[in-house]
Order: sequence, then C-alpha cells, then structure tokens
Amino acid sequence: MSEKAPRSLLQEVTPEVVEEARELLRGSRYAALATIDPRDGSPVASRVNLATLPDSSVAIFVSGLSPHTAGLRADPRASLLVGEVGKGDPLAHARLTLKCTAEEIDRTRPEWDALSAPYLFAHPKSKLYFELPDFVFFRLRPSDISFVAGFGRAYRIAGADFCA
Repeated sequence: MSEKAPRSLLQEVTPEVVEEARELLRGSRYAALATIDPRDGSPVASRVNLATLPDSSVAIFVSGLSPHTAGLRADPRASLLVGEVGKGDPLAHARLTLKCTAEEIDRTRPEWDALSAPYLFAHPKSKLYFELPDFVFFRLRPSDISFVAGFGRAYRIAGADFCA
C-alpha cells in the first residue's frame, strides 16, 4: 500500500504577497526573538525592539548583558516572530516568523551609523542606551519566512525573494 504525500496548504507566493509581508514587518516595532542558550543548548525567547532596514533585514539593539546577546554571539541562528494581536482569535491575525542569521555590529564598524538612524527613528527613547558601552546592534538577515496573512492564507517565502 503506497502512502500519499500530504497536500501542501501553502498558497502561491506572488510579488503582492511578498510586499504584504514586508509591510507587516515594516509596521512592527518589536518582536519575539528566539535564540539558543549557549549554556545548555535550549531555546530561549525574549522580546526586542526592532527597526526594519531598506533591504528588509532587521536591526535590534541589545545589551551585552542579556541572555539573547550571549546566544547570538555563540550561535548566529535566530528566529523572529512579529505581528500584532487584535480583537478576537489571536491565531486569525497576520504574523511573520523569520528564520535569520545574526551579525553583530559594534560601535567600531562603519555600519553602526547606518543602523542607528532607522533604529532611533523607530525608537527615539532608546537614545539613552547609546551612552551605555555594552549595547550593540545585530543585523538579522532573513533566510526563510513563514507568513500567515489570515485564515487560510499561509505562505513560505524564501529569504532571497523577501530581501531587496
């Protein structure tokens, strides 16, 4: 007896779908960040502020004292979950899960200013953290995106198609 492969419930990705997913990311000011704890290899989730960059990568500004920073330094793989929950069933609202690779950008790197401007635009009250020497940026580059645009609208978007 042969088994049939399950039918994919994912919808076809069009340029309009990719743009809708980018808009959701651009409209997000924070995310749940998942990293790997270097002490025991277990997953750890935390909340971070974010700023979307022109190429659809993401900048986060984090303390060197935080567990997620230690996780990203030990293993650059990360996942971000973005999307606002409104009235009704939270699972009916649009959301993105981005599998990413993180790159640390410290104050000595020329990219620091390019990340600072959009981040401070999105989070002006964060300026006080810029005075603290342990804070660094990480640029998160999406490699695979799961986009749920609403009930019955699920998509898998390749990072190369998502990032401009």
